[in-house]
Amino acid sequence: MTTSPNAPQQAQEEGRDDALPISGMRLASAVLYVSDLGESIGFYRELLGLEVVMGTRDAVLLVSDAGSELYLRSLGKGDPCEHDGIGVQSLIWTAPDISALHHCEQVLKDRDGYLGTESDDGFTWAEGRDPSDIPVVVTYLQLDETARRRIIARLSTQ
Repeated sequence: MTTSPNAPQQAQEEGRDDALPISGMRLASAVLYVSDLGESIGFYRELLGLEVVMGTRDAVLLVSDAGSELYLRSLGKGDPCEHDGIGVQSLIWTAPDISALHHCEQVLKDRDGYLGTESDDGFTWAEGRDPSDIPVVVTYLQLDETARRRIIARLSTQ
């Protein structure tokens, strides 16, 4: 299907919501329910260099120098989980260089959460688990591109 180069202008003139193409969308933040807030704060500070910017007894906001936000919410025993397992299944972070990826591998190993490192289609990723057994993936893109063009084979159902 081809789209006319005038489609955004036509949509705007017709008052439709699809008036302008959306580009440059980025994930701004993520929310994780964790079993031990203190342990999780230490883990994400060490793994990703995040800093605590605000918090309460049950929740904290960590932010990277690039503006990524991670909210951690403590769920004690018996606390209801709003989504019953539906929601974030893993977090994928992007390392700025290969040495940062190696740092993350070492943190995961030191904390007995390391599962392995693999490479495919121009990028490398290290997988592990955080203190609440939540999957964590850190990638490093070797190619000079910022977006994936296909789903990697290990994540595809076919």
